[in-house]
Amino acid sequence: MRLLACADKFRSTLRATEFANAVEQAVRDVTGDLSEHTGQTGWTVRSQPMADGGEGTLESFGGANRVSRVTGPLGEPVEAPWRLSSRRAVIEMAAASGLVLAGGADENDALAATTTGTGELIGRAVDAGATEILIGLGGSATTDGGLGAIRAIPALSRLTGVDLIVACDVRTTFVDAASVFGPQKGASSAEVSLLTARLERLSAAYREEFGVDVSTVEGAGAAGGLAGGLLAIGGRIVPGAEMIADAVDLFGQMEQSDLVITGEGRVDATSFSGKVVGTVIELAQTLERPLPVLVVAGTIDEAARSRLREAGVAFVDLSEDHGEQAALADAAGCVTRSVGRWLRSPASGLRL
Repeated sequence: MRLLACADKFRSTLRATEFANAVEQAVRDVTGDLSEHTGQTGWTVRSQPMADGGEGTLESFGGANRVSRVTGPLGEPVEAPWRLSSRRAVIEMAAASGLVLAGGADENDALAATTTGTGELIGRAVDAGATEILIGLGGSATTDGGLGAIRAIPALSRLTGVDLIVACDVRTTFVDAASVFGPQKGASSAEVSLLTARLERLSAAYREEFGVDVSTVEGAGAAGGLAGGLLAIGGRIVPGAEMIADAVDLFGQMEQSDLVITGEGRVDATSFSGKVVGTVIELAQTLERPLPVLVVAGTIDEAARSRLREAGVAFVDLSEDHGEQAALADAAGCVTRSVGRWLRSPASGLRL
């Protein structure tokens, strides 16, 4: 029995690698019982951390192997982790320009927050010889339309021949970034109006300087318009979960698996639109042979449950199994217990 654990993070409670470790512990518990009573062994668990372009993107590729000092979102220096392997660089903009670095929405200066540090990381990647740069856009503090990043990249001509891939999981357009995401970053209603006007001016400036109209492109508003700014200088916006799945050959890993276990903190309607859970289910359904999928989540709303049932996908709701408080306080333990219970149950279809 070959299991593939390929979940997204459970925000604030469980990293994707910790999820895989919890699944592996469940398998050890089950196979320990089996070997004691039947001598059956041979189960394996492969871990492939996933993300949708936000936090966890680095982890999907094996984690950071470099750290650079760059300009933080409010101008202070920060140590930003990133990755370079086989001329592919992976950057999480949140590591350089994230809301957490600004102290959260209450401490953030929504008007001043800048993507300068992200641009500096792109420059470091080019200096190091990267010919492909993947940029995950989740968790930003900024609504500067990517202007800080563009200004921080030394000589934009050096990006010629570099594939700049912008991974996101939203469809928000460039100017709408202020009204949709500004309040989450601490912007008042008056500041949202100012930010909207700034993005309108930037959209016109990008069209004039680079010949690219970012105003109507879905996803250009990701990370406060950083996606649109990078699009203007030659980047391409892609759905994050699909991009990561392709880059790590998730399809190929599924072909070598008998069961896939995926999940995220909350599964709802958005989980089926460019998120990890929906992407994993879609890939599993394209295989030549049926591949069962188990979805594990902190909570699963009723609409998502109906969607999963229609797709023939099994699911586990940790809050339902253990209570909301326990699911938050000991997410890993709850995953281990619930997955182990499901593997032993008739619902799994496994003959134990």
